[in-house]
Amino acid sequence: MTERILELNGTIAEESWFDDDITPQLFKDELNSGTGDIIVWINSPGGDCVAAAQIYNMLSNYKGKVTVKIDGIAASAASVIAMAGDTVLVSPVSMLMIHNPATIAWGDHAEMQKAIDMLSEVKESIINAYVLKTGLSRPKLSHLMDAETWMDANKAVELGFADEIMARAKGEPEKEPEEGEGDTDGEEEEEKKLPPPTGSMLYSRRAVTNALLNKMAARYGGGKPKADIQAQAQIPAADTETGRSVDALMERLNLLKQ
Repeated sequence: MTERILELNGTIAEESWFDDDITPQLFKDELNSGTGDIIVWINSPGGDCVAAAQIYNMLSNYKGKVTVKIDGIAASAASVIAMAGDTVLVSPVSMLMIHNPATIAWGDHAEMQKAIDMLSEVKESIINAYVLKTGLSRPKLSHLMDAETWMDANKAVELGFADEIMARAKGEPEKEPEEGEGDTDGEEEEEKKLPPPTGSMLYSRRAVTNALLNKMAARYGGGKPKADIQAQAQIPAADTETGRSVDALMERLNLLKQ
């Protein structure tokens, strides 16, 4: 039986506000419109984590084999849905991103604390899906989420978020040379093969920010006279007068690292 193809292309939402939104109800209707094994193509920046959890559960409980193919991006909540695949394949040019859940809250300190507690529980539920697929430890996954981690195809396979990298479709087979054609002393030329890719890329927004702050601290660190800093940076004094000392600015920058 031919595998059915489902597409998850767009923002994940509880209710559809635009034509390209994917809601649990729309996905459920398409999922239950047939039977047999399915291929789910994902290209989504993410969206509502509760809606994503519903779709994840639908795929996890589906009776046929579920193959997930990421052909563009599976970020945020979309990465959670991808973890429901029995097999997860990634395009060589695709990306996968995981990060902490976020929300908007309003009110007094009690309401703010409720929002913080809710986000902590949501994060733990997301980690559950990542643990089942990757086998990584919860602290490791929590750290990757804290850092807002972007993975290319090789890194996604290396960390266990994906199983394989999709191969390009093969073209028509080459015509075999006729007898005596292309031979050199009766020996066949060995086929040249490219070595398999070994490099991988993992990008952390927090790591990049901290590296930049460390470089700034090394070059314009506290204790140096303001004139020396201006000379090194080649910035006119008029442009640097902010009414704050360098040490005070460094204290503010160090807060961003925490």
